[in-house]
Amino acid sequence: MYGTIIIIAIIFILIIPNIRIVPQANAYVIERLGAYLATWNVGIHVKIPFIDRIASKVSLKEKVIDYPPQPVITKDNVTMRIDTVIYYQITDPRLYTYGVERPMSAIENLTATTLRNIIGDMELDQTLTSRDNINAKMRSILDEATDPWGIRVIRVEVKNIIPPPDIQNAMEKQMRAERERRESILRAEGEKQSAILIAEGEKESTILRADARKEAQIREAYGQAQAIISVQTAIAEGLKRIKEVEPTKEVLTIKSIEAMKDIANGTATKIIIPSQMQSIAGLASALTEIVKEK
Repeated sequence: MYGTIIIIAIIFILIIPNIRIVPQANAYVIERLGAYLATWNVGIHVKIPFIDRIASKVSLKEKVIDYPPQPVITKDNVTMRIDTVIYYQITDPRLYTYGVERPMSAIENLTATTLRNIIGDMELDQTLTSRDNINAKMRSILDEATDPWGIRVIRVEVKNIIPPPDIQNAMEKQMRAERERRESILRAEGEKQSAILIAEGEKESTILRADARKEAQIREAYGQAQAIISVQTAIAEGLKRIKEVEPTKEVLTIKSIEAMKDIANGTATKIIIPSQMQSIAGLASALTEIVKEK
């Protein structure tokens, strides 16, 4: 009875604590008597008490390191500060455990050195406009350097570039002057376009007015021509009818008197009437002859 209890106690004390379950996205590095034995991946594992031990527990998730701004000097001797962000992942837990002492510190120092070397070959303006180029170069160099440590550098981002205060002031003045220049160009271009549109509008208006006057004159001349034609047609028609009727001298004399009456009804203040009406009849007879000849 007591022996069974002792055996169960030994099992709980020695075996149960040596059973390990490795969770997802993790790995355990196992040593036996101080030497590397194996890498445990996801699942349940059992180690020998007092002989095997877990040397390190490694997370295989992607991690992010945000380094503080590092002072760097450009090719044209401008000192600035640049802070970077590194995304990395442990691909080999064994190399990560035994490859380098304090891997994060090693990566930080390697990042600072690489950044200084890259920026040292670039001028200020190139540095400010070549972030993608800097990121690509740093990722390539860091990934190659950390490969023996079991680390893969996924990407590197230049988070911020901080020039000296005097450089910042000069850049702000330059940007302000550039904005003012663009504003002046846009304003001048707008005024130019406005003047062109106004001139084109005046030109079109002048052309339209001239066309309107021309059309009015044409219509007026056409109307006058039609009036003259109508008058001449009426006169011709009247003469034709007079010819057909063949009026006597007496009728012509009466019509002449009626015409004198119509004249008297006008605005004239004086009317000269021939002393002999026979002369009027003679004039009417002459008109009749003319009509007959036509």
